[in-house]
Formats: sequence, C-alpha cells, structure tokens
Amino acid sequence: MPNSHNGHISITGVSKYFGRHKALDDVSLEIPPGTVTVILGPSGSGKSTLLRAINHLERVDEGFIQIDGDYIGYRRQGDKLYELKEREILRQRVNVGYVFQNFNLFPHLTVLENLIEAPIAHKQVSRKEAVERAYELLDVVGLRHKADAWSRHLSGGQQQRIAIARALALQAASAAVR
Repeated sequence: MPNSHNGHISITGVSKYFGRHKALDDVSLEIPPGTVTVILGPSGSGKSTLLRAINHLERVDEGFIQIDGDYIGYRRQGDKLYELKEREILRQRVNVGYVFQNFNLFPHLTVLENLIEAPIAHKQVSRKEAVERAYELLDVVGLRHKADAWSRHLSGGQQQRIAIARALALQAASAAVR
C-alpha cells in the first residue's frame, strides 16, 4: 500500500502486448498529485489499457508503475520484482480510483447509496461516517440535492460528477479522469 496518500503516479517503460499487437510501447509518464491529466488518442491507441495497468487490472509485459513510490502489483526484494498475491493487489486497488466515460453507477441504488457502498463494503468506515463523507462530496460536486435520485434520472454531466465523488469516497490516493 502507498506510504503516503499524495497520489504521485510514476509510469516507467511500460509495454503491453495482446498477441502480436503492442497496445503500449515503452510508455513513461509522471503524474504529480492533485493534477488533472488527460489521456487523448484514437480508438485502440491504448488509453484504457494504460488506465487499467495503473491499477494492475491489466498486467504489463515490460516496465513498472508506482504510486507514491510503491510498486503496483509487485513488491521489490533486492533487484527483483515479485508479483503480489491477488489479496494484496486488491488492498492496493482500494487506494486507486478511476472515472471512465461509462460511469458504471449502480442503477438499483440512489446517488447516496452509490457513494457509500464501497467504503462500507471495504470496511473503511461505519455507515454513519460513509454517509457524512458522501454528503460532503456531494456538496463539493454541487449535487447534494440529488442524494435520493436514481442514476438513470441524472444527466450525463451529473452522472460524471457522481462517479468522481464515488471514486473520492474511498479516499483514493489517485483519481484518474478520462
């Protein structure tokens, strides 16, 4: 898990192949904490693959990714990297949040329920604390008045802001917006 929760992302020499197709080709990138970063490119250029790799949802074939100095999906022992067990990878993922164009809000939950589900499920906070944090985040994104609304009744922009609030509800070390 990250030593500090600043959210500095360091991508070094990352390559990823799907068969003979090289989806990522020696990508290196530094993303300072608190910055907004846009990954722009045509369909099939590796944008989603890169985002998935940051959270070790996609294993890379070359290179490595660090958040706040910690390797994502690996532990370092001497000069070698060893892949973490799935349980340890899941612990790391709790600290990394994403917002994709498809926001994947749960349609059977209200806005408030969408925000409190993960923090409670991951036993990070009590229900009361999760609700308090959710209302704070709804204030930040200007949608407190939509707490009891269903996601299907929100505009695309409102859904995006709720998805951002949901990513932040886990008190994520990093939030990548695409």
